Amino acid sequence: MTDARLRPRGSNHVGMRQFNERVVLQAIRLHGSLPKAEIARLTRLTAQTVQLIIGRLEADGLVLKQAPVRGKVGQPSVPMALNPDGAFSIGIKIGRRSLDMLLVDFSGQVRERLSLAYPFPDPDTLFDEIAQRMKTLRKLLGSARARQLHGVGIAAPLSLGGWQRLLGIEPETARKWAQVDIRKRVAAMTDVPVVFVKDTAAACVAELVAGRGRSIRSFLYVFVDTFIGGGLVIDSHLQAGVSGNAGAVGSFPLGAARPGRSGVPQQLLSVASLLTLEARYGAAQLDPNAATDERALAPPWQRHTTAWLKEAAPALALAVNSAACLLDLDGVIVDGSFSRPLLAALLAELEPALDLYDWEGVARPVVLPGTIGSDARAMGGALLPLYANFAPDRDLFLKLEI
Repeated sequence: MTDARLRPRGSNHVGMRQFNERVVLQAIRLHGSLPKAEIARLTRLTAQTVQLIIGRLEADGLVLKQAPVRGKVGQPSVPMALNPDGAFSIGIKIGRRSLDMLLVDFSGQVRERLSLAYPFPDPDTLFDEIAQRMKTLRKLLGSARARQLHGVGIAAPLSLGGWQRLLGIEPETARKWAQVDIRKRVAAMTDVPVVFVKDTAAACVAELVAGRGRSIRSFLYVFVDTFIGGGLVIDSHLQAGVSGNAGAVGSFPLGAARPGRSGVPQQLLSVASLLTLEARYGAAQLDPNAATDERALAPPWQRHTTAWLKEAAPALALAVNSAACLLDLDGVIVDGSFSRPLLAALLAELEPALDLYDWEGVARPVVLPGTIGSDARAMGGALLPLYANFAPDRDLFLKLEI
């Protein structure tokens, strides 16, 4: 982790009160509990300015004093930490196989998780389920803490009704989603701000601010789920693109389209997605749900998982090599809605697959496992309103709204 890059800097000029408060909060969020002297050093604010800011933040219930730390000489220092009860947000992930809703506190911890599994979401019933769970989460907060709810962030695919044939869904159900404004439907359920972001971009947000992205400046993010997708971070900012599809690795072609050749090249999502692994299990009359838990690497599923890995890793390696040639990346972060052992197995197959490419003239990026896991999309959604209200760089994610 490079301290210079992560150091949020404030200003001692008049009129910067709110910005400086956010800078101080960001310093504590990035580095953990800190005494005021260390906050002043990191933010380059004067000790007097930090003293005033901490007083205001403490009065607003956003920071708490920790137990004094006694050194060898002088007065003991008193670290300041984020108050977990200082603010809350709700993250909603609408996926092709499940709904997840998280209640997240100011320190980024999940206080409550509500989920719903389904073969494919039907908008005629799904929003009733979301409304019911929204009420449950508000009730869990209680009347006093409910005032600290700062927003709702929704993470969902931009084309929920797409890939009908591959998913085996009825065209009528798919067409329903083309007429649905997801953000508007959820906004009608609450009086707090509601934002929307593509699901894999939301997962990338979670990794960017709460995982390895805090120490990697530019990276391609890959998330393996029902479909494989991703996000792109350049200079610590998530890039959305004109249509919101920057980093959409799932659509990456696995070959060149040539005149006279029948058909079109397969896309990465048709090989390296969990949907493909589930299909292997189904053909062997095994429970497809094992793709997301520890059974994937245990008999009798293991044999089919190994076969999937042997196809998925080379396909993903092609996408990584092509991205590295086009973009100057520090790294590639891979995560997914499967078990951590299966993630490790995928990365173990990916490295030798990358060795097969000629890296002459291009820097080979380091490949790292993600740190958030299956909660990444809902967590990223929940982080959007918190950072909109309390981070110094407010446009970091708000540019993503499509």
